[in-house]
Amino acid sequence: MNLEDMHERLVDGLETTEPIRAAFAAHPRHGFVPDMIWPSATGLPLYRTADPDRWARIVYSDDAVTTQANDGGSGLVNTPSSSTSAPLVMADMIRASEVGPGSRVLEIGTGTGWNAAILSSLVGPTGSVISLEIDPEVAEHARERLAGTGVQVVTGGVPPEGAYDTVIATCAVRHIPEEWTVGLAEGGRIVLPWATYDWRGPTPIVALSGSTPLTGAFVRDGSFMRDRTQRVPPNRFPGMDGEIEREGRFPIGSDEMIEQDLLTRLVLAAPEIWVGLGGRPWKDGHASIIALGAGDSWSYVWPDGSTTGGGPRDPAEELAKIYAALEDAGWPELDEFTLEVSPDRRTHRVRSGTLGPWDHRV
Repeated sequence: MNLEDMHERLVDGLETTEPIRAAFAAHPRHGFVPDMIWPSATGLPLYRTADPDRWARIVYSDDAVTTQANDGGSGLVNTPSSSTSAPLVMADMIRASEVGPGSRVLEIGTGTGWNAAILSSLVGPTGSVISLEIDPEVAEHARERLAGTGVQVVTGGVPPEGAYDTVIATCAVRHIPEEWTVGLAEGGRIVLPWATYDWRGPTPIVALSGSTPLTGAFVRDGSFMRDRTQRVPPNRFPGMDGEIEREGRFPIGSDEMIEQDLLTRLVLAAPEIWVGLGGRPWKDGHASIIALGAGDSWSYVWPDGSTTGGGPRDPAEELAKIYAALEDAGWPELDEFTLEVSPDRRTHRVRSGTLGPWDHRV
């Protein structure tokens, strides 16, 4: 199967609106992805010339493709620093942004330029797309690929002054920069992945509108790299070398929580507990665990529902109460959760129907 056929199959498989599908069809993904990509977190990059068939299979997967690691440098781990997002995630974000003919769009994080190209088709000749990219090399690559689309690529970390109907970010932020929204028109929307923690953790996508306060519903789950201006050194993973001081039980095991896709909703409803995934030796093999942190306290939830932990607090017991509240409410879907951002952008209040509020403070 050639690249054009692979792109056609990708577009046909998208569950989205016809205008968005047509915009994807107009801009094949392989025209924007660079010849060098990073297939995994370890190992060498893949060059298109070395294995064109494998390169094409990765480019036309339904997943994100890492196009730069470690900010263009080297490292023991290939930490993604630029990518092209998963096609369906892109389509869902664009749909939530309500972009259409004549829209004035500000994109944060140009990456390969593929998303900006699709936006350019949707806004048409009467609209505009300005895309901000902090990495000069990434910006230059995108600028070349976007020639003829009308997209203006701006290199830097601060958007140019202007009026925008829509802001759409392809990087996650914990604190929403005021300069992203200062030019947002009345009734405009900002769609972004919201980072619940300073490092790691889920980055669910939310569509906000208004000025003071910004409010809106979550659109879908996501896993985006952080905006480079908000990176912080990672904290010590909870419980590392910690002495087990207590044992207990959680309503379900770690594997069930992962399989039932409950983690992001638990995170939103538990602002005082850090919730993350980890791996530990267990029985005769290796197990996925849910790691919980609260100050100097920690807990692990194991596949059989048993818990271990240490410190003055018991995060597993605290999270079990939150789990019970969500269970009693019938586990509201993620799009039933809303976010309200305080005027100073430091408090992010989450609700779901009559549940909450849960205040996440930066």
